[in-house]
Amino acid sequence: MNYINLDMPKAGDTVVVGMSGGVDSTLTALLLKNKGCRVIGATMSIWDGRLPEVKSDKPIREACYGPGEEENIAECEKFCKEHDIEYHVIDVKETYRKVVLEYFKSEYRAGRTPNPCIRCNRFIKFDALLAGLKELKIDFDYFCTGHYARVVRPETGIFGTDAKPAMIAGAADSTKDQTYFLYRLPSELLEKVRFPLALMQKKEVFELAKQANLEAAKREESQDFIPPEYFEMLFNDKPSVPGDIIDLDGHVLGRHKGIEHYTIGQRKGLGVALNYPAYVQHIDAKNNLVVLAKNDDLNSNALIADDFVWPAGIEPSEPVEALVKIRLASRPAAAIVEKYVPSEDDKTVYSGTPWKITFKEPQRAVAPGQSAVLYIDGVIRGGGVISRTIE
Repeated sequence: MNYINLDMPKAGDTVVVGMSGGVDSTLTALLLKNKGCRVIGATMSIWDGRLPEVKSDKPIREACYGPGEEENIAECEKFCKEHDIEYHVIDVKETYRKVVLEYFKSEYRAGRTPNPCIRCNRFIKFDALLAGLKELKIDFDYFCTGHYARVVRPETGIFGTDAKPAMIAGAADSTKDQTYFLYRLPSELLEKVRFPLALMQKKEVFELAKQANLEAAKREESQDFIPPEYFEMLFNDKPSVPGDIIDLDGHVLGRHKGIEHYTIGQRKGLGVALNYPAYVQHIDAKNNLVVLAKNDDLNSNALIADDFVWPAGIEPSEPVEALVKIRLASRPAAAIVEKYVPSEDDKTVYSGTPWKITFKEPQRAVAPGQSAVLYIDGVIRGGGVISRTIE
């Protein structure tokens, strides 16, 4: 199927740019300003200071949620003032706490591996932030960010229909692809969303930022949702519940410090000594167990995912072949995607219609809580949250 890139903002358009203080969003604002757009900068304020300051001998890495927010906002204000750009800070702290932080903690405590960036993009950056702008009565033609992705439209209808919704596709720089984080954005919202860096390489972005003497070009890129030094503190609202670490045969190998401290595929920090490399193969939240296994025992032939979203809400009426990413860093794997009808023995409580994804080759360390995102011809055709695996 062929797709066309949706038009970028043109001179005279009013464009809100979601700014973080990083090089991508800052250059996005500058490029649009130089193009003749009326640019409005907007930053979401999420850091509520609930966690005490961490003292560390090493520099604390830049992260989305952390004490560096005040400095980031100051840099955005300075840039916007220098370039005659209207600027607003939108307070979304309470929404962020409920929708992202509490989700993050509850998922880990349920033995699942959450993806806070997907949650944040859908409900904070592309929802609560825009709601805050609406309260300020700020009208705009487009909302732009520094994500590496494209917004496209199919030339023919999808899944056997006449619908041609706005959809997410990969950017020119595949090494910086961020489409996985954006898969839950609804098509109607994408009609007004654009990613001006879509056709640029990251090295080109840095070069242009340096030529423009942008302070953002000197900053370390944000790599984490939360600085590692703050992770343990985030879970201090409840005591951890220790339990057994076992192997696949049920033999007790040691004790864990609380299931929220472990993820599928983890090898380091397990606190057990074995005569073979061991990895977390499964987390049994009901029985408070962490199950270890050899590397080959982490493979899964298929998975069940639910809480699915589809472009314009249009789901396939029959099985489809797609490339599926099961985590941001994974390579898309060929699979068959089809509706799943639970058997009487399946006691899982699903959110919405569950779908079965059967891989042509087994996939390693499939983690419930992460997302399975479907790509066809490099375009996102749907995605859901992994509920469980099929060995």
